[in-house]
Amino acid sequence: MKGLLRWMLLVLVAALALQLFFIVRIATMAVIAPQSTAFQRSEAWRIASEKHQLRWRQQWVPYARISDNLKRAVIASEDGSFTNHDGVDWEALEKAWQRNAKAEEQVARQAAQQAARRSASRAGAAAARPLKAPKIVGGSTITQQLAKNLLLSGERTLVRKGQELVLTFLLERMLNKERILEIYLNSVEWGEGVFGAEAAAQHYYRKSAAQLSAYESARLAVMLPRPRYFEKLPNSGYLASRASTIAARMRDAELP
Repeated sequence: MKGLLRWMLLVLVAALALQLFFIVRIATMAVIAPQSTAFQRSEAWRIASEKHQLRWRQQWVPYARISDNLKRAVIASEDGSFTNHDGVDWEALEKAWQRNAKAEEQVARQAAQQAARRSASRAGAAAARPLKAPKIVGGSTITQQLAKNLLLSGERTLVRKGQELVLTFLLERMLNKERILEIYLNSVEWGEGVFGAEAAAQHYYRKSAAQLSAYESARLAVMLPRPRYFEKLPNSGYLASRASTIAARMRDAELP
């Protein structure tokens, strides 16, 4: 019994020490720009392992040297209520949960229909069309995305999601919205080995982040959920269409 209690105490101390580390790390970000994020280091390792070369383009630029067009485009595309919520947009999260549940139900119905058709077939082996996996919608805010990318692994577990929420609230309490957006725009992925607004602007448009136009910014914002995918499809019709939609919404995006 004493051994079990000692083990539980060690786990508790370790958990508290980890939270203290996170608090200190976030507190330093108020004045010191993070050199890298957990996601960036993971990507650098993946690229180096697969391609035997290190590709990492990133150049930190202060908030004032990032085009307001890009700030508005990212907010309009990723988190329309960024300046008003406390880190989590509960309404958007609920809607995302409902959409995901409906998508999973639809796939389950399609699977049941396929099974029924196969059993009704005289041969009992009707050709089965492969089912598309349901499209999962996240509903994460900019602060949540930053919390995940900065300090956490990419695994999807309840424990990691719980830690993400704790870090989200810490970021919101210890940093202002402008600083959160500044760190996000300087660290988010915009292609394979391309991180941050300045690297993205140079990579795609051969200009600085301060010079990005409204439409260029909208295209970059639309790329964020799948940057490596869209990097390979620069002439994507969806990318152009969605960018036009985001450009029209930008005027309503509120900056911190």
